[in-house]
This record gives sequence, structure tokens and C-alpha cells, in this order.
Amino acid sequence: MMAMDMVEDAGYEVIAVGDATEAIRILETRLDIRVVFTDIDMPRGLDGIKLAAAIRDRWPPIEIIITSGKAWMAQQELPARATFFPKPYRREKVVAEINRMAAVPLM
Repeated sequence: MMAMDMVEDAGYEVIAVGDATEAIRILETRLDIRVVFTDIDMPRGLDGIKLAAAIRDRWPPIEIIITSGKAWMAQQELPARATFFPKPYRREKVVAEINRMAAVPLM
């Protein structure tokens, strides 16, 4: 909930999902999504890393932010152009990254 509030407070629309399968269903129908913010730990099936890999394969222009309070990801372990923020993260750094990603022209 804190992440959703942070993104909304930054002026962006949030689409909350319960799991990666739901996220993929939404991505299949919405062409306006520019940035996906996911936790590594997700319920029922795909984790956030597998979701990020699926996004990179199917929707290359979408930017990805991954977070976790349990795992630390090195840049070489992430899908191309994904950014990792360990918890607890600094709100201003995450918002700055979302702003940067949202400003990147679609490919």
C-alpha cells in the first residue's frame, strides 16, 4: 500500500494487482502502461523476477522497477533496463526513477 500511495502522490495512475498472472492479463489489454513496479515476492505462481522477464520479452518498451526486502539483486541478474531497489527504499529515489522511466520515449 505504501508503494501505491507513493506512486499516486507522484501523479501517476496505479493499477493494483494480486499476482503476476493478473498483471500479465492487464498488460495484454492496456497499451498505456509505461512502468511496472513489482516486488520479487508475489503470491500464486510467478515471482516478480519472472514477471519482469515476461514483460521484457513481450513488452520491451515497458520499464521495470523491482523491489524486495528479502533479496538483493545485482544488475546483471535483472532483465535489461530493469532497476532494483532494496527495501527499505527512499521514496524520492524511487519517484525520481519512475519520472525518468516515464519520460523515456516509447520504442
